[in-house]
Amino acid sequence: MKKQKVVIITGAGISAESGLKMFRDSNGLWEGHDVMQVASPQGWTDNMELVLDFYNQRRRQLLEVQPNKAHTALVTLEDYFDVHVITQNVDDLHERAGSSHVLHLHGELLKVRSTFDEDLIFDWKTDLRVGDMCEHHFQLRPHIVWFGEMVPLLEPAAHLVSQADYILIIGTSMQVYPAASLIDFAKQTASIHFVDPKPAIATRAHLTIHSETATVGVPKVVNTLIEGLDI
Repeated sequence: MKKQKVVIITGAGISAESGLKMFRDSNGLWEGHDVMQVASPQGWTDNMELVLDFYNQRRRQLLEVQPNKAHTALVTLEDYFDVHVITQNVDDLHERAGSSHVLHLHGELLKVRSTFDEDLIFDWKTDLRVGDMCEHHFQLRPHIVWFGEMVPLLEPAAHLVSQADYILIIGTSMQVYPAASLIDFAKQTASIHFVDPKPAIATRAHLTIHSETATVGVPKVVNTLIEGLDI
């Protein structure tokens, strides 16, 4: 029997419970920096060392934390459904938990790429410094989609959403574009579960809101989906 498709869209809220700080705080600063200083092409041009230091600190922090109950609960779904994760997060906690299919909309913190050829991408778990070059002798940069840059995986993400029978939205406001537009590609018949302690999503058919943190709400939703199957 062909498995039904589950697409999971995650944001910073799912990783916050692992101890990862959410990049942007209530006053809009990222770890004390204006977002355009550390997450834009102009910021990179103006102060490369500042940008590299910012992501080096984030990378070190990531390597000290572990996936949480929400990450691991999602992996359970793979025994019963065709599951794809679309994450706005740049951490690797979904992969470490065991998720098989993870699409990173905004890049990956544990990868870097060439400033000469964006397809030259390398795994990277240590600090990245000025002078670290690709084989073409061009500086390496964080493999992160910065503000003002295209989101190259948006189209394949939208295709996944359009095929989904179930959509789980976890730890993201779905208010920031272009990621927020993904829900517009959902089938009218798709069953949508939204897990967030402070939900802000427009009411629509087949939408169930779970006003809980990810580690509390996600295992419940996973159990609900599995129990709903005629196994």
